[in-house]
Amino acid sequence: MQGMGQTDSGSNADAGTGRAAGEAQPPRGGASLPHYGGQAVIEGVMMRGARHMAIAVREPGGGIRVKSEPLTGLYVGRLRSVPLVRGTIVLWETLTLGMRALVFSTEVAAGVEEEEEPSKAYIWGVIGVALALATAVFFVGPVLLTGWLESQLGNATLVVFIEGVLRLLLLLAYIWLIGFLPDIRRVFAYHGAEHRTINAWEAGAPLEVDSVMRFGNAHTRCGTGFLLTVAVVSLVVFVFLGMPTWWWRITSRVVLIPVIAAVSYEIIRFSAAFWRFRVVRWLFSPGIALQSLTTRDPDSAQVEVAIASLQAVLAGDAAGSAGEPAARGSPATVDPAS
Repeated sequence: MQGMGQTDSGSNADAGTGRAAGEAQPPRGGASLPHYGGQAVIEGVMMRGARHMAIAVREPGGGIRVKSEPLTGLYVGRLRSVPLVRGTIVLWETLTLGMRALVFSTEVAAGVEEEEEPSKAYIWGVIGVALALATAVFFVGPVLLTGWLESQLGNATLVVFIEGVLRLLLLLAYIWLIGFLPDIRRVFAYHGAEHRTINAWEAGAPLEVDSVMRFGNAHTRCGTGFLLTVAVVSLVVFVFLGMPTWWWRITSRVVLIPVIAAVSYEIIRFSAAFWRFRVVRWLFSPGIALQSLTTRDPDSAQVEVAIASLQAVLAGDAAGSAGEPAARGSPATVDPAS
């Protein structure tokens, strides 16, 4: 399963979600900050900064292995700041960086010595299979399951609406069911650790375990909220399209995924930018509530891993800003006692 995490790690941040009660708070007195975000992986956390990414994973022996590298090309290009276009880029980035982080974390958590990074063909193949399954289950599946209702109800708009509701219920059921798996529960705990660490940093709190533990598990830019937004936006879009021919109805559910994802991403950015307004917090409260299914309260060891990942990204971005050459090398093991 792909790690859970935030959807955004671009520039020009606005707000994070706040303290232990989960209330929003402006970062560092309202100052503008870069967006930092990441994903939970197997026994670890991947963080993405302005120009660097890092993965921190707990080793079987208790140490923390950290791998950091600079980002180039599409990950930091100008297109990443273009509205609507950036949403598609971030979605692809989440899949590619997330898959690499997931493979690395699986090897480290299993005690496997470092091996060569998976080939691009392997990454593309895994992502292709994952996207095909997700598209079949959550987009094409509801079309096939509700197609017979048109002759029964005689109302095309109602049928498409039911299709959208079914899609939303499938998403909620999937998230709820996988939460019973022990390994996924640990991933969800690292998801909570990732959020708490980002919340602490955006609030200007020290990146120390005791300090970070006081923050809440929810965050306004979480990928869970993004998935919910995608489900709602797709419902609206497909209702607007009506009931076209059968082949176009299925095709539209596939080809419009990038468009729906792009619009959903902009909506998530809007909510984070204006989170200080009560009406915005009310409108997007379902996304915050849904995070109770995809996060668990982390322990101090898990928070320690998330902190190590964020600190590596901050150090890499700071070195890059100072004009120092970006390091790209073998992962380093951090003594948890240090």
